Amino acid sequence: MEKSRELALTQMRKSVQKLGSSTENFGEPTLMRFLIARSMDADKAAKMFVKWQEWRSTWVPNGFVPESEIGEELEARKLFLQGLSRSGQPLMVGKASKHFPSKDQLQFKKYVIYLLDKTIASSFKGREIGNEKMIVILDLQNIGYKNVDARGLITGFQFLQAYYPERLAKLFFLNMPGFFVSVWRMISRFLEKATKEKIVIVSNEDEREQLFKEIGAEVLPEEYGGQAKLVPIQDVVLPPLDN
Repeated sequence: MEKSRELALTQMRKSVQKLGSSTENFGEPTLMRFLIARSMDADKAAKMFVKWQEWRSTWVPNGFVPESEIGEELEARKLFLQGLSRSGQPLMVGKASKHFPSKDQLQFKKYVIYLLDKTIASSFKGREIGNEKMIVILDLQNIGYKNVDARGLITGFQFLQAYYPERLAKLFFLNMPGFFVSVWRMISRFLEKATKEKIVIVSNEDEREQLFKEIGAEVLPEEYGGQAKLVPIQDVVLPPLDN
């Protein structure tokens, strides 16, 4: 197992080089995420890795999305960052009833990048290892048709799958109304099998218990049976990274 892993890593590094890029500044945990996402196929993982590098340089040239560029999305205070779960994974909570489809798709895409980057960065222990994952709760309580944003959800999943491989540990949907089921079926068509396997639509007490155990009372918001207050993501200040 270890030998085949090392062989795949070596082949991936060579393939990335052939594509005119480099893995020099990235450790094994980062490269392994791309290999796992492409079923340990070194050439496919290399292509995905190079595309990710190109995408980052276009969309996040400074390494982060400034809050000044996503002001309208942040104003809604619809996403919350709650700290680390029992397994050390950051928890992001989304309130769908506070979301409305964006008229500015460029800003919305930058907002998605900001959310994913900041949530993942909140799990760094001084510096990034490269294999950090996150847990997401998407609460659909009190949503109406005006809140439904299939395009926005598809964008989020496409970014996760193409540019944040193996970053999602688990996604819990809470309080899914009947009318949303058909919307979800349509969105599901855009999801890879590996992504679908990480999604739980919480519909009974056993699943709620699983959510509670996996996350822990300390970071789970009070309304879901935990002890934590909701903290808007823009109010969370992350410590500086080690050099």
